[in-house]
Amino acid sequence: MSLLDEVVSVPRRTMVLFFVIDTSGSMMGNKIGAVNDAVVNVLPMLEEISATNPDAEIKVAALEFSSGTSWLYSEPKLASEFVWQDVTASGLTAFGEACTELSSKLSRSGFMKSASGSFAPAIILLSDGAPTDNYENGLAKLKCNNWFKAAIKIAIAIGDDADQNVLKEFTGNSEAVFTVHNIDALKQIIRVVAVTSSQIGSKSSTAGETTKQEQVVDEIKDAVDSIDGAEVATAVDSSSYKDDWD
Repeated sequence: MSLLDEVVSVPRRTMVLFFVIDTSGSMMGNKIGAVNDAVVNVLPMLEEISATNPDAEIKVAALEFSSGTSWLYSEPKLASEFVWQDVTASGLTAFGEACTELSSKLSRSGFMKSASGSFAPAIILLSDGAPTDNYENGLAKLKCNNWFKAAIKIAIAIGDDADQNVLKEFTGNSEAVFTVHNIDALKQIIRVVAVTSSQIGSKSSTAGETTKQEQVVDEIKDAVDSIDGAEVATAVDSSSYKDDWD
């Protein structure tokens, strides 16, 4: 056998997609039901993206926060192995604690320890209200985290009561916050954001191009135009949509 006959398997890098989900009491009912349904249905899409991507495999992690925080699994799992466990809604909105917990896992000793290396993660935050804790310290700590700085960050404001200013603080860009006003829009935007972030975030960048964050935001903005009940948060002041969660 010649050297040309030998096939060397090059390990792929890893990209972790984080779902950070508000499961406070105000999410009870159709809102949390739509989140559960949407994530279940998007996982096979993420599995396909991962399976056909020569650059990276996609892993998924999910953090829920209400009066406290909880990871659905103790470590990120391959999209093909991630079995969604329905989350329920109750309690307060410990957003600051969620930021602190997320920051602790955005490290080589936490969830970013892939032996073959990691792309910057993609982080999707979903919330329908305002923090009930002193979130400023937790968010400030998170914003100092280098993995977070490099991450794709998208926030989904679920309804008119979501604190969009806090979500804008999280993403660092008002155009990266998208508001939804009904169940179908919520399901569609979760799918669009998860798929787009995974497709772009798990590929190598080319110098001189727009950032991955900018690419993701631009593609989501294009998709939002065709979703009834969804809009870029910056357009909410002139919104003609009304919340309908029945």
